[in-house]
Formats: sequence, C-alpha cells, structure tokens
Amino acid sequence: MTIELDQMLNDSGKVSDTGSGERIRRISVSQQIQESLRARIISLELKPGLSLSRTDLASHYGVSQTPVRDAMMKLEEEGLLTIYPQSKTEVSKIDVAHARETQFLRLSLELEVTRTLAKQEDKSSIAPARQLLRLQETALAEGDLSLFATFDKQFHLSLFKAVGLSSLSQLVASRSGHIDRLRNLNLPDPGKPASILRYHALILDGIEAGYETATEAAVREHLSGTLKQVDQIVARNPEFF
Repeated sequence: MTIELDQMLNDSGKVSDTGSGERIRRISVSQQIQESLRARIISLELKPGLSLSRTDLASHYGVSQTPVRDAMMKLEEEGLLTIYPQSKTEVSKIDVAHARETQFLRLSLELEVTRTLAKQEDKSSIAPARQLLRLQETALAEGDLSLFATFDKQFHLSLFKAVGLSSLSQLVASRSGHIDRLRNLNLPDPGKPASILRYHALILDGIEAGYETATEAAVREHLSGTLKQVDQIVARNPEFF
C-alpha cells in the first residue's frame, strides 16, 4: 500500500497530527493489548473455547497484569471473551444471533453510504476504494488471504470516509467480532474471494454510474453472503459455536 493511501485510511480517532505533518498513534498500553488480542481472536489464531492466562499474556507482551486485565475486560464487553471470576477466561464461542444483529446494522449504514455516493456528481471520493480493489486483486493473485481480508475491511472503511462517516464504520467494527470470525471461516471457501471482488466492483460501478438501485442490490447481495452459508459453516466447525 502506498503511504498516501495508508494515510487516507488511518482512523482519525486513533492518530494525532504533530504539526509537522507526521501522524502518530496515541493509545494506552491496555488499548494496544486489546487491539492485538482482538486481532488474534478475529483471525482465529486464538480459537473459540481457548483458555487464556493473564500471567502468560503479561509475559508475552512484557507488561504487568493490570493492562492485560483491563484489555480482557474490554474484550468481554465486546463479547469476545468470557471471564469466569476467580476461575478462568476463555475466548467466547461465535454467537450467530449477535452476528446477525451486527450485519443488520452494517447493512443499514452501508446502504445509506453507497446511496449517498451514487447521488454525488463528483465521484473522486471513491478513488481510494478503487485502489483498494486493485490491491485486493493482487493479494488474491499472490494467495495472501490475510492481506486480502485487510484490504477488504479498508475498502468498506474508505466508503464511509468518502461521506465523512468513518466514526460510524468504527461503531460497526466494535460490534463485529462474531461476524468477522464467521467471515474468516467462510473466506477460504472456493469462489468466496472472487465473489467479494465481483461485488466490490459492482458496488463501485453502480456508484460511478449513479445507479442507486443497482448499487443497493450489489450491497445487499455482498453483505448477506456469509450468513447465507452459516449452516454449512457451523456444520464444518461445530466446536467454534
């Protein structure tokens, strides 16, 4: 990714301008640990049902147990950890009902975002999304599904940014732990990455042409794909649910 694109996609709530043009992150140690653990849970490196030791995590991150405890409590609020007082902490199982709720919220917001973009005469604001689509294509061609998934998230964030609503994208992201894990179980399935690319292209083409109905149809089909496959995903991975 180019530096320019990376800067455009940085979340304004997590960076600060020093006045010299340099942008730096200003977050606490506990938040850094929370982000790291969250990423490891969503990527399924830390699998549902896995028991986590606060002592081991403190050693892993080279910190005291206090920021680890704080990070764990935040992740419990997100529903990604289950803390049993005086007993143990486990990575939560994937909650399909929660995933459906988050998907409803995300669909509602993205329909409005893309409808707004389709109505705008100036389409230059979706240039970052076009570039991210090309980066996704390259990542898939190179067989890097992890990078492909990263660009996927940035693609959708770029659409929210294009209408000045990146904070709403972060709201969805904060609730997306369960649906994101479902997506990561679905992503390696044959044809899934190609389907994502196809719908991303259809969404951008619809926006550029100003076709609101076609854009809405592409968004609905795209965002419903994983939940349409949920029964098969659960059947293949019953231990995660």
